[in-house]
Amino acid sequence: MSTFLNRLKVYAIGFAIGMVFVFFFFQNRGCSWLPGNRVKNSILDRVIVIPSTESNQLKAKGISEKDIIQLLNDGDVNFKKSKKDGSFKVYYLEKENLNIYFTLPEESFISEVRLGSQPLSKIKNSTTGTGKLIRFPKDDELVFTDTLSKVACEQRAFGMPQSRMILQSLKKNGEIDFSKSGLTVKPKAEHYLYFNDTQGRRIGAQAVWYKNKISIDRFDLPFPNDCQ
Repeated sequence: MSTFLNRLKVYAIGFAIGMVFVFFFFQNRGCSWLPGNRVKNSILDRVIVIPSTESNQLKAKGISEKDIIQLLNDGDVNFKKSKKDGSFKVYYLEKENLNIYFTLPEESFISEVRLGSQPLSKIKNSTTGTGKLIRFPKDDELVFTDTLSKVACEQRAFGMPQSRMILQSLKKNGEIDFSKSGLTVKPKAEHYLYFNDTQGRRIGAQAVWYKNKISIDRFDLPFPNDCQ
């Protein structure tokens, strides 16, 4: 019996030391069951967007795109300054002198970046202007296009028959047009995206979030075509 108790004591000590390492050394390095990391993973599962209305202010404060992504890696979630309930959630992340809000609209594939210096009550879905797409989830098959013949025909017309090509263009020069999007539309939020085709022409695309994919069901082409 004494041998069992000694082994149990050694196990308990080892478990306690392990928990210390988890909470104090690795809390921002993949422990997805921690509340703060669950929030950050939810944000990183979206396309991170900087609205044009925030871009100049971020630059004026010397906040780069790299700083924003780094905050998601090793910043802390301040739940007291966040909006955790409802269909439109907002989370406040902080690290030293950097404070940023990240939005999580319901049924949407984007998360907007907002300066943390403004009141939480003023953080809403953007409805005007555009937004720059600065980070995408790590999924080479993230973009999915409708199998309708018209959509497939249009893809061939602008020289991107494979959805991966559209994803690469979105990563390079993609934008969301908030004035043509409907982030509160039910049952699925609607997103209107722009990207360049193989000839540098600006292509418009209507998309929704479906089964963790950006599902494009319509293109708007800036040139005549025979697709019906």
